[in-house]
Amino acid sequence: MYLKRLTLLLILYLSIGGAEAQTISDTAATDISGVMDSLNLIRSVRLFIDSTGAMNAAEAPGRSFIPLEEFKQYRRILPKMITCSYFLKFNLVNRSVSPCSIYLFPGALFDGFDIYKIKQPLEPELHADSVAGYRKLTLSAGEWATILVYLRPAKNPYAAIQPRLIAPRYLQTYKFMTISSRMGIKIYGFVISGVLLMMIMFMGANYFLSKKKEFLFNTLYSVCMFFLIFLNALLTRTTVSFFNFFMSYFDFFLLVLGTLFYISFARKFLDASVRYKSLNGFLKKSQVFIFLLLALYTVLNFFTNRFVLQSMLENITKFLILVIGVFFIILALRERNKLLNYLAAGNAALVLFSSVSLGMIWWGKETSFLFSSSLFYYYTGIAIELMFFLLGLTYKNRSELIERIKEQETMKLVAGKKEFETQIAVMTAQQDERNRISADMHDDLGAGMTTIRLYSELARNKLGGQTIPEIDKISSSANELLTKMNAIIWSMTSSNDTLGNLIAYIRSYALEYFENSGIDCHTSIPENLPNIQVIGSIRRNVFLVVKEALNNIVKHAGATRVEIILNQVQGGLTLLIQDNGKGINFNELRPFSNGLNNMKKRMSDAGCDFTIENNNGTLITIHRQVEGLSFF
Repeated sequence: MYLKRLTLLLILYLSIGGAEAQTISDTAATDISGVMDSLNLIRSVRLFIDSTGAMNAAEAPGRSFIPLEEFKQYRRILPKMITCSYFLKFNLVNRSVSPCSIYLFPGALFDGFDIYKIKQPLEPELHADSVAGYRKLTLSAGEWATILVYLRPAKNPYAAIQPRLIAPRYLQTYKFMTISSRMGIKIYGFVISGVLLMMIMFMGANYFLSKKKEFLFNTLYSVCMFFLIFLNALLTRTTVSFFNFFMSYFDFFLLVLGTLFYISFARKFLDASVRYKSLNGFLKKSQVFIFLLLALYTVLNFFTNRFVLQSMLENITKFLILVIGVFFIILALRERNKLLNYLAAGNAALVLFSSVSLGMIWWGKETSFLFSSSLFYYYTGIAIELMFFLLGLTYKNRSELIERIKEQETMKLVAGKKEFETQIAVMTAQQDERNRISADMHDDLGAGMTTIRLYSELARNKLGGQTIPEIDKISSSANELLTKMNAIIWSMTSSNDTLGNLIAYIRSYALEYFENSGIDCHTSIPENLPNIQVIGSIRRNVFLVVKEALNNIVKHAGATRVEIILNQVQGGLTLLIQDNGKGINFNELRPFSNGLNNMKKRMSDAGCDFTIENNNGTLITIHRQVEGLSFF
């Protein structure tokens, strides 16, 4: 007996309480005072579908309603039925002794819905504290009412009729639980959005610095993908009105617009109009066709009620984008270009993961679990595409840097060549001028000096034995000046710019200089002198130092023998002038004597090392470092 009473009480509780699966007849009512959290009304609701979508709510109560469960597509309304209007009818009762309120949630993705209590006249049941996607109903104590709900689905194939009663104190918990069921994909979407935000800042900075259009197009593409993923992650399982607009139109708009920007980026980034003309033509035509499809989709969405055609157009466009991606990959592989292959690899990843995502949607294999969500694979494809793009950008920047360095080096070489040619031209002009001057000196001044010396000799002969000091000085000065002039002419003539000519001139001058001096002069010169160029300024300075050294030997050394030796040593040449005289006393040098200082300065100007020392007489050493013996 006790068991029977317990069973009866349990059945009564289930009939008026929070049971999820109770079947109620047309005269039965759901007690809202017994709803502790939420109650599924699917088995309690009857449905009428207005295929015209134009029926007035006042006409609906008299129509023939069917149980909602008999409408097999209530969990996902087919595209061909999206433009219909849906009326729900069910009974509610408040068996408590005080007024009671309840929230009604009709389902997902409805542009709007109205609630009526069926009575004469039919009046909307509205409350100021209703929230988006939910309507608040209040029944007075003991009130019994038939509720009519008028639903207008959003233009989206995910609209679903899932009526549920929710207790006011449980509303926030219910909304949180609804959103948390998709928390995995929401968090993953926020992560990918963060990556895209960094890409936007990076690409934007590159555009402002370089003003290259490919960075602008990639920035715009990243902006579209950012809003597509961020808004999807932010709004999923919410009931705000913007979510309906986003799912019905804006998400597709962002996807297609981002694709158009990406194609523009690829064309600019690869310089396809110059390097890959066939690929550029294909991408350009694809852009025009996709843009026309987007324009047609927009017209169908906002200005017509032909959702089936709109849905078909959306699927065709998505499929076409995949086909374009496949053709891009094929054309890229044919070109065998590394930069192109980076973009092709990124597109291959996006095409692959997008195909998986579309397949899960079309075949209804999607769940709220992260790895069985179509969005997870689409987001992953975008992330991998961005990774390959960054690799391609790194490769391109490195290649461009190498090219710029090569161009700069080439420009430097060209500039250096021009500068060298200019210097050669200047040196040639200078040398031609020196040759002209030396020729003029030889022809004019030389002839004049010879004439002066000849006339002085004739005057001396005519005087017989009489000696006139002035005539002797004229003759001596003319001889000395002629010798100096010949040395100047020799140093200025470019045909004498060789080591062999310098040594031969020094040898000839030394032998002639010591001929009547009582000093025995010996020279030691290698038989095979290296073929080294010695410019005029160096030849002149070396000769004048040798001349000064020989003059000092005659005047001060008291020597009877002089040796002039040229040695080829490791890394250069050394010229030695050795006498057997009394040597040089550095302590007795005259304070104002400039001879030795002039010799050192001349050798410094010529790039030679100069030393003078006592070594069984006086030893003068002149050394010139010669790299590879290419110059003196």
